[in-house]
Amino acid sequence: MKQSNRSILLGAAFLMATSAIGPGFLTQTTYFTEALLASFGFVILVSIIIDIGAQLNIWRIIAVSERRTQDIANMVLPGLGYFVALLIVIGGLAFNIGNIAGAGLGSNVLLGVSPEIGALFSGLIAVGIFLLREANKVMDRFTQVLGFIMIALTVYVMFSASPPVGEAAVKTFVPDKIDLIAIVTLVGGTVGGYITFSGGHRLLDAGVKGVDNLSEVTKSSVSAIGIASIMRIFLFLATLGVVSQGLSLDPSNPPASVFQLAAGDIGYKIFGVIMWAAAITSVIGAAYTSVSFIRTFNPKLEKYHKWLIVGFISVSTLVFASIGKPVSVLILAGALNGLILPISLGVMLIAAYNRKIVGDYKHPLWLTVFGGLIVIAMAYMGVITMIDQLPQLF
Repeated sequence: MKQSNRSILLGAAFLMATSAIGPGFLTQTTYFTEALLASFGFVILVSIIIDIGAQLNIWRIIAVSERRTQDIANMVLPGLGYFVALLIVIGGLAFNIGNIAGAGLGSNVLLGVSPEIGALFSGLIAVGIFLLREANKVMDRFTQVLGFIMIALTVYVMFSASPPVGEAAVKTFVPDKIDLIAIVTLVGGTVGGYITFSGGHRLLDAGVKGVDNLSEVTKSSVSAIGIASIMRIFLFLATLGVVSQGLSLDPSNPPASVFQLAAGDIGYKIFGVIMWAAAITSVIGAAYTSVSFIRTFNPKLEKYHKWLIVGFISVSTLVFASIGKPVSVLILAGALNGLILPISLGVMLIAAYNRKIVGDYKHPLWLTVFGGLIVIAMAYMGVITMIDQLPQLF
């Protein structure tokens, strides 16, 4: 494989993984570890299996059809692509406000500036990347470097926390209890909404597509889940090490207290680095992917897509800096996010058997069955989430 191809595949994997590793990812992992202790290992294991099943199906069909998700959806059912794009953009914009808030919080911990100033500074960095001539290559490298930094620093904190690794290993396969909501939350946070499409669309933009490239696409898709899962496992172990000592996490900021309790003031600064890196890479991933869902609808959108990305980041940043995090929008976006994966994955599975879309390609039966089970499970849980969360808006 050529060096440039290897770099593109790694870049797509890290774009997807770092899109998943955002402020919500850090908070969810520490929250559920504190609640479930070593049994959270089982939740991680099951969610990884589901994540891989969803990702393999989606990335393969994008590659084989050589089309973006919204165009595939419109070929399956006219107008469906516009609906999926609308869900992605609304969810992506709302969550990006949360990502910008996370970048502001990380800047506050690191530099002592106000979260609003930190958010504006971070937004400018993200915008600057997309204004560069080789924006996609810089984006790939930026997410790779920050991804490695996040994992390395989390490993350091994990060792400082001295987790009960043996107990975690046992409970991963024989849990004391099984929490379905935790599983759905983790799956939604890893392959829900725009996240799973980020790498698939990046490969398409880079020309890595077609049946001939399926093995590379498969490796990249599994690598992406692997990178996000490694970060999740190390953070789980770090948190488990802290709570196993009988220490309580600060409910207002569980991840920060994990790092501080495990490694003191240095740990708190490390949290600042990780929070900022997780947030800024998620800002970039959300903006790039959300715009990729609308840029094919009109030649002018395609021509000026870079400025759409800049506008997407700018709006997210200004909303947070001026009015803070709109809770109602985030609640609604969270509920919609639970429905995006079963809809989009369901569309992909139907597309896999449409010769106008995939030509002579034969989709593996086991992947279809695997994907179908995920669609049913996530649709059920997504509806439950909608029923639970919508009343909170009123």
